[in-house]
Amino acid sequence: MAVTNLATVDEFNTYIKSKDLTVIHFYAAWAAQCAQINDVLEEMGKSADYKGVNFAKIAAEDVPEVSLKFGVSAVPTILLLRNSVITDRVDGANPAELATKVKQQMSSKDPVPIEIPKPKENIEERLKKLINHAPCMLFMKGNPANPRCGFSRTIISILDSYNADYQTFDILQDNDVREGLKKFSNWPTYPQLYLNGELLGGLDIVREMGEAGELEAMLPKKVSLEERVREVIARGKTVIVMKGTKEEPKCVYTKQIMEIFDAINVPYETFDILMDEELRIALKSYYDWPTYPHVYVDGELIGGFETVKDLYESGELIDTLYSETFKGNRRVLNSKL
Repeated sequence: MAVTNLATVDEFNTYIKSKDLTVIHFYAAWAAQCAQINDVLEEMGKSADYKGVNFAKIAAEDVPEVSLKFGVSAVPTILLLRNSVITDRVDGANPAELATKVKQQMSSKDPVPIEIPKPKENIEERLKKLINHAPCMLFMKGNPANPRCGFSRTIISILDSYNADYQTFDILQDNDVREGLKKFSNWPTYPQLYLNGELLGGLDIVREMGEAGELEAMLPKKVSLEERVREVIARGKTVIVMKGTKEEPKCVYTKQIMEIFDAINVPYETFDILMDEELRIALKSYYDWPTYPHVYVDGELIGGFETVKDLYESGELIDTLYSETFKGNRRVLNSKL
């Protein structure tokens, strides 16, 4: 049986409904190991030893919602499924392990579903990173544009009245952070305001310090949006502005860029655009590049995932990252600044 090429989410969802054992390879065209696994699947599909098994492949980066849903964070990854349920998986290029697991699943009369892997995370370390994400961090219900409680709305109003430079985190979007931060800082309610990684307090304390004339001098003041943009893209020679962090990227495209840079030993810094809605909108507009991730070199945009992938496949990426000859082709900050 030939290996079926799946191109869309609908094709994938329909294909995995089969009661027969289904083997699907999540691949990337630029990865040599994926080509090896595709060859292996072709041979297995032709062999009588694997009669009744469905073999397919799908480009992981073309269906990021599927990749994230099924815990595919790198290529090659091979999933073994029945009735849309994962019964086993192979991470990486390991033909021997693949053959063994397919045989095991073929002979299993009552396969047991496996749990989709989630990134291991130390909640305390994550909380430390969050409260130190900016000199002034507010953990609130909702966001500054849409506060979800009166206390959050009031504390936003106070901070804005001092032209304070602060970042926010919506605790309603993450229960682990919401419950964990209560214990971590021994403060049971929200909002919570942190200065330089230390808890200042909630609304009552912030209000009292404001009335006493103590608060304004403690708060960092906003710089212009233009200056903030420049600070972000100048964090290092190469900067990925992305969804998530280096330790926990939140989209397949970003993970692929990081894997490419790691493969060629290119150092890079990252910035989590999900932590700053104003910057997220501004960068799209200033550089006329509507999607994330963005990759900046020497403070100038070279493009997104497709640009990096094309340069990597053509062997030009390292020269691009370190050569001045490409500078004229980069998108520079437009006249809005």
